[in-house]
Amino acid sequence: MAGTIQSLILTPPSIVTSPFPCRKTCCLFSRSLRINPPRRSISTLIISCKPSDEIHGSDLANGLNWTKPLMNFASNNFLPLALTSGVAFGLVNPTLGCLADKCNLSKFSTFGIFVVSGLTLRSDAIGAAVKAWPVGLFGLCSILFFTPYFSRIILLIPLQPQEFVTGLAIFSCMPTTLSSAVALTQLAGGNSALALAMTVLSNLLGILIIPFSISKFIAVGVGVYVPTAQLLKSLVLTLLVPLILGKVLRESSRGLANFVDHNRKLFSKINAVFLSLVPWIQVSRSRSLLMMVKPAAFIVAIGMGMLLHLGLLAFNALAIRSLSAISGGHKSIFSKKENAQAALLVASQKTLHVMVAVVQQLGSAFGESGLLVLPCVAAHLIQIVLDSFLANFWLRKELSSNTAKVA
Repeated sequence: MAGTIQSLILTPPSIVTSPFPCRKTCCLFSRSLRINPPRRSISTLIISCKPSDEIHGSDLANGLNWTKPLMNFASNNFLPLALTSGVAFGLVNPTLGCLADKCNLSKFSTFGIFVVSGLTLRSDAIGAAVKAWPVGLFGLCSILFFTPYFSRIILLIPLQPQEFVTGLAIFSCMPTTLSSAVALTQLAGGNSALALAMTVLSNLLGILIIPFSISKFIAVGVGVYVPTAQLLKSLVLTLLVPLILGKVLRESSRGLANFVDHNRKLFSKINAVFLSLVPWIQVSRSRSLLMMVKPAAFIVAIGMGMLLHLGLLAFNALAIRSLSAISGGHKSIFSKKENAQAALLVASQKTLHVMVAVVQQLGSAFGESGLLVLPCVAAHLIQIVLDSFLANFWLRKELSSNTAKVA
């Protein structure tokens, strides 16, 4: 008996190994000190058992989630952001812009814009719009012959510096935008083939007509003589030749055409970068003059650009409604919603690309180029924003009507 008691006292307790050392330690600790461990939730235990690299990885992923909406916004609004960034860089640090001007980078960017436009130009869309040729004919007449008369009204506005007024007047004589109107027409569900046909033809014919429009509507009002023949030759070399070059490259290589069609967003962004170089250079050159301009005058110029676009929308909407009533009412080709939307959007927008090329060719005939371009950059952005709201309104209206029909 004594030996048994002695063996119990001197023999140490056997240690049982467990695959859960944390649990064992906690049990021994609680038995010895009689202190219950704090309760922990299941989620806390799971998180504490995760490896550190998984925890840091999930935190990093959560931290990057906020960048996705920002990147999507930048991608969807690349052109406005590029233009405003170019203006901002020119105002903050004009040194690089002046250096780019000495290297004639603006001419290279203009050439690149229209080469890319030629690469993205589809021929089949022009043939698809033949059925709606009366609407297309009205759109061309409105773009090239009717809307330039708005420049006469603009020139009557007394605003200093005079270049703001003259720049907007030149802007009203330009053809339609190269991509924005077509994209918005497609978004709204309009006749995108008709929109593209009007865009292509108005820009090709506009190169021939713009010099005469500027001489008739603007040069007389400002008191400046414009060498029409020389301007026409310059526009043909700087706009028409690269446009044809890009189109020839597209038609000569089927692989290149397929690559361009599958990467249209990429080429649109390349075009936006080329276009943003122009206001950056022009604003950098004219920064000293821009700093002397009163903010109120620039705000008035922005308001003029907005009123110009609203006036073009009202004029074209009234003209389309009148032509629809004259040519057969609801059976008229003008009354078809798809055609009316395409004509209204395309005929009411003006391109900044060609306007910049014209200002470069004119030199200082109408004043400082930076002051001429700056209000037109604002007007260009305003028309895109306003028409995007209009296209979205049409789209929502169409969706609601389809929902009502299904119900």
